[in-house]
Amino acid sequence: MGLEASTLSALRQRIAAIETAGEIARPAASRLVPIDRGEVDAHLGGGLACGALHEFHPASAGDQVATNGFAALLAFASAPAKRPIVWIRQDHAAREGGELHVDGLSALGLDPARLVLVRLSHAVCVLRAGIEAARSTAIGAVLIEPFGEPKELDLTTQRRLVLAAEASGVTLFLLRPGARPMPGSAETRWEVRSAPAQPLALDAPGHPTFDLTLLRHRHGPAGGPWRLEWNRDDGRFVPPPLLRDPAALPRLRPAAPPAEGLLLPPFAGKAAADRREGQGRHAHRRAGSGGP
Repeated sequence: MGLEASTLSALRQRIAAIETAGEIARPAASRLVPIDRGEVDAHLGGGLACGALHEFHPASAGDQVATNGFAALLAFASAPAKRPIVWIRQDHAAREGGELHVDGLSALGLDPARLVLVRLSHAVCVLRAGIEAARSTAIGAVLIEPFGEPKELDLTTQRRLVLAAEASGVTLFLLRPGARPMPGSAETRWEVRSAPAQPLALDAPGHPTFDLTLLRHRHGPAGGPWRLEWNRDDGRFVPPPLLRDPAALPRLRPAAPPAEGLLLPPFAGKAAADRREGQGRHAHRRAGSGGP
């Protein structure tokens, strides 16, 4: 555990340096961060609550990257401007879900320079470091990513995380790769699934798209599913349009008049009967006149 202890010590020193250099006034824990300015925010009562613990579960193992991306976008949105974001990852979670990439963060419109990344081998050290970071009022937000279902992440530890967030005003994002949704102390609990992105003009790659289900809301009912895409230009989530390219909409033109002698299908049976009746009268006249 020597390496773990040195890493925790380095984190404490980094936090102390941040507190010394920056503004450490307690943020407003009651602040709400809008997610989509639409149905999701309305369901949450105005947005995502800051100074609270929020939990995120991938719908499947393949959705861990999407879950991490969604939580990271919310973490940067909830953090006061220029304050650092601390991401504490267990090694196994990083191996399963992939390493963070500077260019990928930049492509989402996030500033990698604000990110303090901590890698630890054991879940208990990840949780201990998460509590340390959550207590600092100089931190903007904290992402805590243990892997699986460690016994150390019990209701007591979750309660300590909640109390630390409420005291400092720092918003906590608990990522749960390899874990089942279980009762806990989180303000909200989400299930995240990667959704197909609609291509942009000229078949360019579309915006990152997420299928979201609110499994638990401490102050209201569960909700969803919702499909949202991330628009980095506007810096917010928006519902994807039904069709990206208006030119793909069908052109509505008035129906052309039927050609002479052409009857519409609903009257085809009646017309055929009239023709048969007419042919019968002509045949009777021809037989009466002695003609061929």
